[in-house]
Amino acid sequence: MASFRAYLQLCRAPAVFTAMADIFLGFLLVHRTLAPIPEFIALLLASSGLYLAGMVFNDVFDREQDARERPQRPIPSGRVSLRSAVTFGSLLVVGGLICAALAGIRSEASPLTGPFSINPLLVALILTGTIFAYDSYGKRTPLGPVLMGACRFLNVILGASSADPRFVGIWGLPQLWVAIGLGVYIIGVTWFARTEATVSKRSHLIGAAIVADIGLASLVAWLFNWGGGASPLHVALLLGVIILTINRRLVAAIADPAPPEVQTAIRTMLMSLIMLDASLIFFKLGPEGAAFAITTALLLVPSILLGRWMSVT
Repeated sequence: MASFRAYLQLCRAPAVFTAMADIFLGFLLVHRTLAPIPEFIALLLASSGLYLAGMVFNDVFDREQDARERPQRPIPSGRVSLRSAVTFGSLLVVGGLICAALAGIRSEASPLTGPFSINPLLVALILTGTIFAYDSYGKRTPLGPVLMGACRFLNVILGASSADPRFVGIWGLPQLWVAIGLGVYIIGVTWFARTEATVSKRSHLIGAAIVADIGLASLVAWLFNWGGGASPLHVALLLGVIILTINRRLVAAIADPAPPEVQTAIRTMLMSLIMLDASLIFFKLGPEGAAFAITTALLLVPSILLGRWMSVT
């Protein structure tokens, strides 16, 4: 059990449900239901595998820094060996890419692509490259938050990648606008988290909070510029509650930029992704899609339960 927990900590398992919520969102932005189910499940597994792999390789590349700042992490503490971590992460990458390829297999042949669409695999490959660009070097540069935002952007696009057999088609609206908004939000989250292990600079936290709020504001703007199945005003009010909850934590962390407050704010921002995705799904589909929105929101339950057992950040 101790070893199992170490691997869950290594891949920050509670946060994987935010990646799953993105797939629900991306898929339902271009479909009315979760059909075809095998395709949706393959995309869900692909996203989960690549997300968890990204967390594993983040610790692989950060092992020396973690030995100084976070010696309790699985690799520096010796609970997971470096070789085991690399093997585990590699298996997750391979599994994620295989699932993305399987998502491209269609039950009926398309006149443009035949029985197989390469779109999900191409997006997954681009996402994998972006993950490694961030983990290996990018996070230590000013481009780090942008690369992480790009990962979240691509994850939403991965969910929508089965919609159009033409590769260019998956970069259209509405998924493009929503993916960009969530990507900008994650740029702010990543910037906010850059020095979470030490006392953060207030100026950096304020800048990061502004960027995150710009991303959130763009999602609210989308409601009033896209014809959804639910009232944009009602969903905007729901998003407003989520945004106020996030900003309350941001303000508290800016007032006291010590690690506990900053990490609590980061955890709130990450977990709020699930509710943001659920709200946007409800707007897109309306009352008839309420079950899908609720299912997405319920991903918060295992995330919170696991989060009580281990850190999300």
